[in-house]
Amino acid sequence: MRLSISYRSRLVAWMILCLALLVGCALGSSAGQPTQADLAQTVQVAQSPDTTRTPFLPEIDPSFTPVLPPTPILRSTVTPTLEPSLTPTQDLSACLAAGGRFEIGGPLPYRGMPEGLSFRVYLPPCYDIETARRYPVLYLIHGQSSTDDQWDRLGADEVADRLIASGEAPPFLIVMPRDRVWVDPDGDRFGLAVMDQLLPWIDSHYRIQADRAHRAIGGLSRGGAWALHLGLTHWESFGAWGEHSGVVFASDAPLVFSWIKAIPPEEMPPIYLDDGEGDRWLYSMKDLKKILDQAGVDYTWVLRPGYHNEEYWHAHVDEYLRWYASHWVESSKEQ
Repeated sequence: MRLSISYRSRLVAWMILCLALLVGCALGSSAGQPTQADLAQTVQVAQSPDTTRTPFLPEIDPSFTPVLPPTPILRSTVTPTLEPSLTPTQDLSACLAAGGRFEIGGPLPYRGMPEGLSFRVYLPPCYDIETARRYPVLYLIHGQSSTDDQWDRLGADEVADRLIASGEAPPFLIVMPRDRVWVDPDGDRFGLAVMDQLLPWIDSHYRIQADRAHRAIGGLSRGGAWALHLGLTHWESFGAWGEHSGVVFASDAPLVFSWIKAIPPEEMPPIYLDDGEGDRWLYSMKDLKKILDQAGVDYTWVLRPGYHNEEYWHAHVDEYLRWYASHWVESSKEQ
C-alpha cells in the first residue's frame, strides 16, 4: 500500500512524540530514587550529629528539696523500763510486783549430742534494774519423759517470785537444762554437757555469784539421780544438792559410797531427800539413805503422803526452794 507524503509525515511526527513521552517518564522515575552516593552521604550525616546545637535541659530550681519516701521502722522486742520519775524504792516495788521472767537458751553444741543442750533460765524480779547485783543460782533437772519446762509447769517461778518479794529468800536464778536420753550416765552425755558447757556459759552470760557456796543442784525422779551424780562427782562446784522422789542410776550405785568418802568431811554439802509414801521407787531412796548412814553423812530426809507424780511435786515446790535458799541466806549472813 502506498501512503501519501502528508500521511507519512504525520505518522513520523506522532511516533517521535510518543518516544519523547516515554523517555521523559523514564527520566522522571529515576530522578525520584536516591543514588548510592546519596545514601552514603545520608549515613555520614546521621553518624555525625550537629554538635553546635545545645541539647534541651529542664530548668532546675536551686531551692528545690526532693521528698523521699518514709524510712521503715524496725521493731524489736524490748523489755519495758520503769518510769524515770519513780524513786528507787518505787522502782523495786514495781518490779517485785511484776515478778521474774524466763529466757530460753541453747542449744549449746556438745560432742556426742546431735541436738545439743537446750535450757531455760528463770531471772528473778528486778534483775534488769539491779545491774550491780550478783545472784545465787539453782540448777533444777526434770524427770524422765519430760522436758526443761517441767519445773516451770510445777510453779517454781511463781514460788520463787513470792519468796523473793516477801524477803524470805534472796533473789536467785534457776537454770533448767533439758535431758533427752533415758539411759545411765555412761551412755548419756547430758551430765558432761552440763559441767563442760552449761555452767561456764551461765557464769559468763549472767550476773551470778560463780562460786560453790552460791550454786546448788536438784532434780526430781531421774533428774534427782542426775543431781546425786553431779553433786557427788563435782562436789567442788555445788554447795548443796537435793533429790525429790529420786532414784540412783544402776551404774552409780556401786560408786556412791566411794564418791562420798572422797569428799573432805568439812566440804560435804548439805543434802535433801524426800519422797512420797506411795512412790513405787521408794526403795531406791531407802537404799541411798543406807549408804549415807554407813558413810556417816548428815542429810535431811522427809517422807510424806503422796505418789510419784506431778501432783506430789507441785505441792512441795515451796519447801524445796525454801531449803535451797536457806543456805544462801546463811552464807550472806556469814559474809
